[in-house]
Amino acid sequence: MSIETLSRKDQINQVAQNLFREKGYSATSMRDLAKAIGIEAASLYSHIKSKEELLQNICFRIAAEFFDEYDRVQNGTTDPKLRFRHAVTAHTRVVASNLDASSVFFNEWRHLNEPSLSEFKAQRAAYEDRFKNLLREGIEAGVFRKVQVSFAMRLVFSTLNGIPTWYRNDGALSPDQIAEQIADFLLEGLLKK
Repeated sequence: MSIETLSRKDQINQVAQNLFREKGYSATSMRDLAKAIGIEAASLYSHIKSKEELLQNICFRIAAEFFDEYDRVQNGTTDPKLRFRHAVTAHTRVVASNLDASSVFFNEWRHLNEPSLSEFKAQRAAYEDRFKNLLREGIEAGVFRKVQVSFAMRLVFSTLNGIPTWYRNDGALSPDQIAEQIADFLLEGLLKK
């Protein structure tokens, strides 16, 4: 969808996530945002309350997408290997399909103010716990080798959350293709031999 066909509020959110990714949240001013959209800075406030509201919208929208995709792919299977694969591919698809917003989600959340910051941290911890539980289930079932779960999850999330630094939508691989390849690599390191 072209940015011109979006509502003004959606245009502001789209441009904000692009600028927050490129310049960082702190370095992006409301004037920068207004200029990129082609309106007066004062006009922004008829659509949004603050720059913080934009950051909240981005962070919580992507968090909801992670949870929704995770829940969607977990239905219907009890196989620990498939459940872990589905979680990895779902996470990867969300990131690769929302590069700017995901980058903001991973790097700019620290600029959230309370109570949003605490709520965001709680959601992030709950989401990470889902992955940890999948790993524990696989270990207990004898599918995955015994690993230190927190350490393994740091490696998994470092891989998954680093996607915006190298993936390009116009590259050789689609989001689904990179999701499958990343899942293959991660599972290879976890599967019991």
